[in-house]
Amino acid sequence: MISVQDISMRFGAKLLFEDVTTTFSKGRRYGLTGPNGSGKSTFMKLLTGESVPQKGAVVRPDKALQAREVLYAKASMTDEDGMRLGELEGIVGEEDGYSAESDAAILLQGLDIPHELHERLMGELQGGQKVRVLLAQALFGHPEALLLDEPTNHLDLESIHWLREFLIRYDGTLIVISHDRHFLNEICTHTADIDYQTIITYTGGYDEMVLAKTQIRSRVESDYAQREKKIAQLNDFIARFSAGTRSSQVQSRRKEVERLETSALARSNIQRPFIKFAMARPSGRVAMECQGVSKAYGPLTVFRNFQAIVNRGEKIVLVGRNGVGKTTMLKALLADAPGLTHARGDLDAGVVRWGHEISIGYFAQDHTGAIQKGMTAVEWLHQFDPQSSRQEIHGLLGQMLFSGEEGLKPTEALSGGETARLLFCRIMLQKPNVLVLDEPTNHLDLESINALNVALQKFEGTIFLVTHDQDLMEEVGTRVWHFEPGVIRDFKGPYEEYAATREVTT
Repeated sequence: MISVQDISMRFGAKLLFEDVTTTFSKGRRYGLTGPNGSGKSTFMKLLTGESVPQKGAVVRPDKALQAREVLYAKASMTDEDGMRLGELEGIVGEEDGYSAESDAAILLQGLDIPHELHERLMGELQGGQKVRVLLAQALFGHPEALLLDEPTNHLDLESIHWLREFLIRYDGTLIVISHDRHFLNEICTHTADIDYQTIITYTGGYDEMVLAKTQIRSRVESDYAQREKKIAQLNDFIARFSAGTRSSQVQSRRKEVERLETSALARSNIQRPFIKFAMARPSGRVAMECQGVSKAYGPLTVFRNFQAIVNRGEKIVLVGRNGVGKTTMLKALLADAPGLTHARGDLDAGVVRWGHEISIGYFAQDHTGAIQKGMTAVEWLHQFDPQSSRQEIHGLLGQMLFSGEEGLKPTEALSGGETARLLFCRIMLQKPNVLVLDEPTNHLDLESINALNVALQKFEGTIFLVTHDQDLMEEVGTRVWHFEPGVIRDFKGPYEEYAATREVTT
């Protein structure tokens, strides 16, 4: 069990949460939700002890294995240390601590770290592999509490499914931050939502929290409106009769107003972007045709002789484990695409023909260098449509939560989430009829991901989408390209139907 008592945190003039008291119980799995900037990671650091609250206290369970290793690392031990070590050895034995290390290989395999990498040094691993090893380290040894901040980042869909099953079986206290709505809905028994400068815990997953929160908010707003109406009526009576003979009635109404005039209705810190992908003009009936498309890196063949015809309006999701070639395929298709600058070396062999009147909006997985430095957000965006007025540019930025002076923010100072939202502004400004999106949900909060989901469903053009977000796969995709080593399966139907066929065959 983890409990917090009267916790408060403020950064400058911004109050994140105040006088929060809550308990996270053993056997429950909590999703910690709230928009970017609401304080989720800050609160998680308070729970782990990495940060100290400005006010209040955190009570957390001992970590027996860690405490045991600290004592063993001492050059010499006191009698008290020896007694404490005996207690810890008993705890470790009861919790299968001595056999936990033998499970490390299973954890690593489940998170797509192959056996041949298990003895490698961390410095020899790639960035995504390091993150997965650190996640395995957190899961190792059956801890009393698991605190996970975006654990599905850098995981492919199969690894996410493995992690989901692992966490569902976990019987300690779980607190997880994730921008994956499907993941939260499947694993969480409760949702702790940071909003209104406090933390409110709801029963159920993310969708159940949103429904309950909406219903509660509607009731509160209705009660508040009735209270304001009553106050207005009383003040009108006081104004009309304060100089007359009804002084006792006026006085009683003044007291009633004082009773009703409590604090103002708290405002939610949730901001919802408005995303809409319009097309300047539609493409031809065939959006793209490829024949014999091949790509290899030295002796490693990523794909060979792939061919497909994609019709206008199809929404293709590219799925498969990390490293099997999804991003490589997008780059190969874009190697000679109209209006884009790409290296011809992204395609080794084959022909890609884009259709009549094609215009492409591209969102790359790696944003490095995508936004020029030394400019404001407004200046950078305006160059893609010099005919637009500054008012139109500011309006578009406002849709994507760059309010007021935030549009004048230097591009080099943008956060990951702001960079992603600005790139979507560019696509909306350009009005393409083909969207090529490589992991577009990275750095977006749940509200922004939901807005993107709706916008992609409504888009009338063609989409090529790489994502590990299962809701996006199921709700947006109309066709699946499933990547396996050396093989791409082209399924002409939605992801759920494809997944059902896979279950039958396996």
